[in-house]
Amino acid sequence: MERVNDLFSAAAEDDGPASPGRAAGGPRSPLAVRMRPRSLDEVVGQQHLLGRGSPLRTLAGEQDPGAHAAPSSVILWGPPGTGKTTLAHVIARGQGRTFVELSAITAGVKDVRRVMDEALTTRDLYRQTTVLFLDEIHRFNKAQQDALLPGVENGWVVLIAATTENPSFSVVSPLLSRSLLQTLRPLDEADIRGLLQRAVDDERGLAGSVEVSDEALEHLVRLAAGDARRGLTALEAAAGVARSDQGPGPAADPAGPPEDEDSEDFLPALVTLEHAEKAVDVAALRYDRAGDQHYDIASAFIKSLRGSDVDAALHYVARMLEAGEDPRFIARRLMISASEDVGMADPTALQTAVAAAQAVQLVGMPEARIILAEAVVHIATAPKSNAAYNGINAAVADVRAGRGQGIPAHLRDAHYPGASQLGHGKGYTYSHDEPHGIATQQYAPDDLAERNYYEPTDRGAERDIAARLSRLRRIIRGR
Repeated sequence: MERVNDLFSAAAEDDGPASPGRAAGGPRSPLAVRMRPRSLDEVVGQQHLLGRGSPLRTLAGEQDPGAHAAPSSVILWGPPGTGKTTLAHVIARGQGRTFVELSAITAGVKDVRRVMDEALTTRDLYRQTTVLFLDEIHRFNKAQQDALLPGVENGWVVLIAATTENPSFSVVSPLLSRSLLQTLRPLDEADIRGLLQRAVDDERGLAGSVEVSDEALEHLVRLAAGDARRGLTALEAAAGVARSDQGPGPAADPAGPPEDEDSEDFLPALVTLEHAEKAVDVAALRYDRAGDQHYDIASAFIKSLRGSDVDAALHYVARMLEAGEDPRFIARRLMISASEDVGMADPTALQTAVAAAQAVQLVGMPEARIILAEAVVHIATAPKSNAAYNGINAAVADVRAGRGQGIPAHLRDAHYPGASQLGHGKGYTYSHDEPHGIATQQYAPDDLAERNYYEPTDRGAERDIAARLSRLRRIIRGR
């Protein structure tokens, strides 16, 4: 456990501008630490949580007159790199705050109780509020989480807990009911791009010691995959490679540019696509999420699923994910393929695809790739039938052609006054009163009474459906 009460105020008192090597995070601290926002206005993304008068702004000491009191406990739930730790540090900058940070990976009940005791002392002697940031709270067991309850309930601490797992399943109910749940969303490409460009120019970051080519920047944005920390780490590594390639000189100094940045001798190192690839050891894939490669690879993926080539389908999924494609896009394509290409030959394929889509949103990358792979294997290896797909297309074609006008009178609603006088419901047979629960009765409009839309194949589960459907049609149509 580490108490960092005056960490931020000490950094703010530094008179000189912070160079890339000596910013607020300390000498040679990582770029992601140096670029940590100092206020909520500098936070990238999460604008749905940071509106005027929002609970987080109130908690950070930006309360508007007449706003409600700050919540005593907040749980931040979101994927890695979306700003959970950042928000906690910004909130801790408020006046009269003591900041304590614990990690559920290493802390135990004794550490929690020690924080509570110190928080009481700090409140009573120094009139300061203790902000306890607990990272990875889902790793705490029930007893450890229960130890937090007295401090949260009595207001000894303001708890800010962070988790990458659904709190409904990982946080005990008493603590959850006393907390305000804030759901963080993955950063989009525009957010990451703006953050990286700010890091290049900002005095706390690279301070103009490098320039980044458009190709390198887009590659770093894709590699970040919505994770700000990952993007900044990759940028810092790429800048280091670029400086090394440039050789000795003023711009090669890892601490940033010289004092006289406008001198003719100063030349920022150029970070190229090659530098970015070398830094993270990942080749740049030709993949434009709005261009031909996006559609070509997606098309090849769907056709591989339809063709039952599970190996090719997994390859195309890997290419899309490594190029930074949104895994939710892939999950949507899987649901479509499960209905269009597998259909009733294996009705469980759609269930797998829907479950995968939900799990991908809960888990996020990189583990989402495993969930997608399971769905891909199921759909690619399943028996195939497009009978349901063809059936709805044929039905739509008839409707557009003007066929199927009207509804048989015995099927019409007969529950409102006067309906019986119009013959509505007259002669309707209740299916449950008939043998096997099937009545001989016309359901389709007169001109479509003998029209068959669904023609099952002899593959997979449809073999049994075909035999049953033939008997059903004979009974319904009175044959």
